[in-house]
Amino acid sequence: MAPARRRGTTATALLTLLLTATACGPVADRQQPRELRMGFDSRDGSLTVWPPRGPLAGDAAVTAAVTAAVRDWRSPVDDRVHLPTSGILYAGEVDGAPLALVAADVPGESASWLLQLTRDGDRYAVTRATEYTDPGYLVYSDVLPVQTTGGRRYLTSARVQRLLGPDGKALTSADGLTEPVDVPACRAVAVTATLRSTESLPRGRAADRLLDLGTGTADPRYPLVRDESGSGKRALAGLDTCALAGEEGPFGSIQRRIGDRDAPRSVPSSWPMEKVAVRTLGEVALGGGEPAELQQLSWETATGPMTAVVYRPADGGPAVVSPADQASPLQTYLLPVPGQPLVVLSWRATRDSSLSVPPGTPRLVDRPGLTVVPEPARKETFSLAGSGKTHYRSVGGR
Repeated sequence: MAPARRRGTTATALLTLLLTATACGPVADRQQPRELRMGFDSRDGSLTVWPPRGPLAGDAAVTAAVTAAVRDWRSPVDDRVHLPTSGILYAGEVDGAPLALVAADVPGESASWLLQLTRDGDRYAVTRATEYTDPGYLVYSDVLPVQTTGGRRYLTSARVQRLLGPDGKALTSADGLTEPVDVPACRAVAVTATLRSTESLPRGRAADRLLDLGTGTADPRYPLVRDESGSGKRALAGLDTCALAGEEGPFGSIQRRIGDRDAPRSVPSSWPMEKVAVRTLGEVALGGGEPAELQQLSWETATGPMTAVVYRPADGGPAVVSPADQASPLQTYLLPVPGQPLVVLSWRATRDSSLSVPPGTPRLVDRPGLTVVPEPARKETFSLAGSGKTHYRSVGGR
């Protein structure tokens, strides 16, 4: 059966109770070759959430060609699609070229993939593949990103009454696929869906908010992040999402492990799913210059909460961001400020908490809950004592 979703996921997770039995087929069924179904076999009460879409949805030759391409496709760790629990969500011609969109179940990773296929001669081929890392099925979402030659589009479920683009205006759509949307490459923009009343959402939902991290988001990273409170839009304002997604950036810096091996071609463990937020930690002045604001960025991933720090120069120059740090009692961040790299230490201050730093370490900022020091030339250990336990973190010497 469909696995349970993470705590904090929106009401769309209620659809787990409404999937029909074919989505939980017998193990023996996995060995039987078959063609992909058109649409996806999930319902919300009497509503088919992902019905077949597109003018080629009933074309048997297209179905066979798309099925063959999906059967041949492999994930970055060589897992294959389970055809009986996958489906073709859209088949048609977009921007002058055939397009098929498949919600693909990849059981070996407990993940779902959105596969985008175009025709290559007489065959179809997977040209884009993005992984939805939250355990469960991609089709629990109501808005799926699509990238064509005409720009970003979105495929919406039958639960979506209206979708507002980044400019706040309603997007027109045909067969569930919207018109092209002006989404920048490396900036986060908001899209907002209005969901109709259904069995799982008796009152509907006036504002189901999402952030699109930009068209520069590279596969297999999934560019849409849930933003129920709107805090993510404020947190990422003015930040370069391509830099955030890089190997040294907060969203891309913690490599994923599958089993006992690193999986560098897979979605990073630090990739955001929802609850992006920011809070101010304080200010730091370097070399007699104007104080710069330090912020702590936080977000939820498929593996738990992550944090990073953001350094915003007073002169309005580009922000500097640290790699991600998994949530812990003593947070440590390497902040690569040009000319003076820093270590930022953050913790929840109490009357019993006390931070110890290596002897002779200058403290550029030193107040309860926050200490900033120059990055040490060699690895040094910092400790936080309190409540009968001491936490140690080593940093520096890169």
